Amino acid sequence: MQINTILVTGGCGFIASHFLRMLLRETTYEVINLDALTYAGNPENCADFATNPRYRFVKDSITNAKVVNELVSEVDGVINFAAESHVDNSIKNPGVFVETNVLGTQILLDAARKNGIKRFLQVSTDEVYGDTSIDSAEKFTEHSELKPSSPYSASKAAADMLCLAAFRTFDQPVCISRCSNNYGTHQLPEKLMPLTITRALKSEKIPVYGDGKNIRDWIHVADHCDALLKILEKGKAGEIYNVGADNEVSNLTIVKTLLKLVGKSEDLIEFVADRPGHDKRYAIDSTKIQTQLGWQPTHTDFTKELEETVNFYRK
Repeated sequence: MQINTILVTGGCGFIASHFLRMLLRETTYEVINLDALTYAGNPENCADFATNPRYRFVKDSITNAKVVNELVSEVDGVINFAAESHVDNSIKNPGVFVETNVLGTQILLDAARKNGIKRFLQVSTDEVYGDTSIDSAEKFTEHSELKPSSPYSASKAAADMLCLAAFRTFDQPVCISRCSNNYGTHQLPEKLMPLTITRALKSEKIPVYGDGKNIRDWIHVADHCDALLKILEKGKAGEIYNVGADNEVSNLTIVKTLLKLVGKSEDLIEFVADRPGHDKRYAIDSTKIQTQLGWQPTHTDFTKELEETVNFYRK
């Protein structure tokens, strides 16, 4: 199905800004970036392509139905990155996450249906599956049970269900991606890697939850963006696609590796009380997207990619 124009929501965020940059560099799409510029939205992430004639920025929220309808009427496809995404914040204030992540998604779906949008891609997370034990051989597939542990992941699971219902009830051409932990440049320094790097550069203490043994599957943001483009263009309506890199590393190992790259002592590590409901391990099986859409991660030299990430924050 041919797409010419795309609405990208939350485009000033970490992953979405990389996706926009890739679209403008590698495709001919016209793109509109709708972002409310909350604390996590940084216009500087888009500064290098802000004057591109195929790019337009609109400052507003996906919960503003009037603006959403106006913008959706101008495009063929929608990819929804916009979300409150910090687990700690969701524990403190769950309502904001329901408003943006659930209500905002429904407003986008309504507008997409009204305007006959050809493609709708919901960017979700592997966190909707909950966790598995550290020593388990289990990996999450697209058919795994949803067991969200936090208000954040519960709100994302709810949004996913609305998307699947829109496909079943209204035959909307919706796809869902569920990706593992991303890393790379332009990430807000509240997340593990940029927090570790920026604090280490200033010789500040680095908090590590619990014993630090929680495991995540880490994928480079560029590989995630490549997967999203393949899903947007080739994904089958009504389908879910898991995206991961088979790169499972514990939080403590990440912190120690980054400290070594920065040239700072492990004495900076400070173990703190564990997060309530902290997921032990995420493990993604991305066989489906690899076999059906021909996607594979290419940024597989983890140490090299971490060095480049550290250099970005140094500058």
